Amino acid sequence: MKRLARVLSGVLLVFAFAITAFVVLSWAPDRSLDDLKARWAPSPSEFIDIDGLSIHLRDQGRRDDPEPILLLHGTSASLHTWEGWVEELAKQRRVISLDLPGFGLTGPFPDNDYRVEHYTHFLLALLDHLQVNRVVLVGNSFGGQLAWRFALTYPERSTRLVLVDAAGYPRNAESVPIGFRLAGIPALSPLMSRLLPRSMIESSVRNVYGNPDKVDDELVERYYQLTLRAGNRQALRQRFVQAPSGELHQRIGELELPTLIIWGGRDRLIPPDNAERFARDIEGSQLVLFDDLGHVPQEEDPQRTVAVLAGFLAR
Repeated sequence: MKRLARVLSGVLLVFAFAITAFVVLSWAPDRSLDDLKARWAPSPSEFIDIDGLSIHLRDQGRRDDPEPILLLHGTSASLHTWEGWVEELAKQRRVISLDLPGFGLTGPFPDNDYRVEHYTHFLLALLDHLQVNRVVLVGNSFGGQLAWRFALTYPERSTRLVLVDAAGYPRNAESVPIGFRLAGIPALSPLMSRLLPRSMIESSVRNVYGNPDKVDDELVERYYQLTLRAGNRQALRQRFVQAPSGELHQRIGELELPTLIIWGGRDRLIPPDNAERFARDIEGSQLVLFDDLGHVPQEEDPQRTVAVLAGFLAR
């Protein structure tokens, strides 16, 4: 019995040591905006106030463009995901990109309201602030859901729609990044607000790329640090509850504006059959599938994908 007790004591000691090491290595408290600004908000970044929220924004290109392009990123991303597209588009167009509330450097909504309706009202207030009457709406993933919902709610402010691996229909994911899975478990909320293994962020980013070898340390570091922005982790959990996938998808067929659908053939989070549904439901829409790309084709291969967008805009 004494020998068994010593063995059990040793096992418990090793287990306790492993847990302690995990906590120490994964300990990641919130970081303030001031800590993150220098690296992730260089010029031409600016911050503007909308309804008491300081929005991280970049407004680039032609100032006389009558129909600017508004770029909306997806879950846990930021305006940086569009940098490759902006570099090309801003040569001829006015291009507006931002960190949506709850993500990037913008941080959480003050009222903790993450319903899609709230986001669409926020976008309207943003356009009014920028004195933009009509926009080309471009959105990836959750940003795509915001784009088509905005076009439905404010058709008079929307000229064209570009859906890039967009959310909209009831979820049928083949693989969900581990970070998203853990964020959806309420019991883990206290733990996840203080712990964030960098390896988990790397795994999540690699999961959404068609070719995971394209994911380098700089890319992982960007996603990791911006996730730590104060309030972002709590906002992500609340948005998963308040903005369910598939909400109002029955109305997608009501969209009546020129629409381009860009999709990665290796997207396992929102698989390509969703692209086909968008193409069937939106009359006259154009679908372009990139067989080798994943959930964020604008980030994984900006040169090839922006060329398709440029052709759509030129027509």
